[in-house]
Amino acid sequence: MRVLLGAFGDPGHAFPMIALARGLRARGHEVTLQTAERWRADVEAEGVAFAPAPEYHVFPTQERPLKPYEAVVRATGETLELVRSVAPDVLVSDILTLAPALAGELEGVPVATLIPHVDPRPSPGFAPYSLGARLPRTAVGRAGWSLLDPVVGRGLNLGRRELDETRRRLGLPPSGRVHGGISERLALVATFPQLEYPRPEPFPNTHVVGPLLWEPAFGEVDLPPGDGPLVLVAPSTAQDARHGLLRAALEGLGDLGNARVLATWNRRPLDPQDGPWRVAENTRLVEWVSYAKTMPRCDVVVCHGGHGTLVRALASGCAVVVAPAAGDMNENAARVDWAGAGVRIPRRFVSPRSVRLAVERALGEPEIRASARELAGWLALSDPAARAAELVEGLAAPHR
Repeated sequence: MRVLLGAFGDPGHAFPMIALARGLRARGHEVTLQTAERWRADVEAEGVAFAPAPEYHVFPTQERPLKPYEAVVRATGETLELVRSVAPDVLVSDILTLAPALAGELEGVPVATLIPHVDPRPSPGFAPYSLGARLPRTAVGRAGWSLLDPVVGRGLNLGRRELDETRRRLGLPPSGRVHGGISERLALVATFPQLEYPRPEPFPNTHVVGPLLWEPAFGEVDLPPGDGPLVLVAPSTAQDARHGLLRAALEGLGDLGNARVLATWNRRPLDPQDGPWRVAENTRLVEWVSYAKTMPRCDVVVCHGGHGTLVRALASGCAVVVAPAAGDMNENAARVDWAGAGVRIPRRFVSPRSVRLAVERALGEPEIRASARELAGWLALSDPAARAAELVEGLAAPHR
């Protein structure tokens, strides 16, 4: 069959969709992926046709005073041409990429949604998404969080009204529901099921398939010498511009027993104005690392909690130390803490001492590393890309 995929250009969204594209190609399908131009070569290397995504300033500026969702309306018009040229049997759109989904709906194509992280939709008793609070253990806790439901509801209804206005401009009927950008027909949640809170009433046609892992090719890096536990410091590529976590880790882990430290600055230059960077004898500081090649050799991964980094570490059986920076990182940190596979450090408490204590705990408590290895074992027996592809085939089948 012919499949059209659409993904937001950030790595945390583009990479899982490339993994899905690879899974669909392995099953013999013709796949086209629309995403940011920067990923063209990587997409085409997978044998997938590439289409550049329309890119607009989403937030209003003095030069480009776009109204809410105006960019989506414009991008949908451009994407319609792609949908008509590909003539897909089915379309999968990233949760942040509405234009392909709306264009597909206009053309009568079955549309699925890929959620490349934990499911953000609320359920009764859940804390607001991305707040960083764990699932409450008691009825009192659930009742307490439910007091915020009206506040959360107002935000969700605002989003519904803005989306419905977008749909009206495109000639589509209102969705009539919050989270209207997530398909009711098929939603693929690309995370570990062990990181998903149990819901009293699961969403219909939603499937937690497991993490969809892909990364650009990169060579090997030399590890610090020795045979002690290996700690990888893998900061976010988009957050913490002054490298606060990296500096704290370098200073805090420099003399951690017989442990070895491999740290990366992720091709984001270290500012000399921040003072000298001390790299201890047990530490190697490098420009970039391949997570797929390096993490299986590590014992602990220190990170900000971006979903892609987090699930790659867990897939490798590493305990995780998470110091959230922004976005959904607080939520990811809460989930890994709830699953018992890591230690989290609130952003305001990040320091050399807190990072050291957290890594010592991750190395010293067998239960944490056992939980991480349990997740890795689950993934070793699963094939998330194949499962997701199978579900996409099921959505397309009645329409072919």
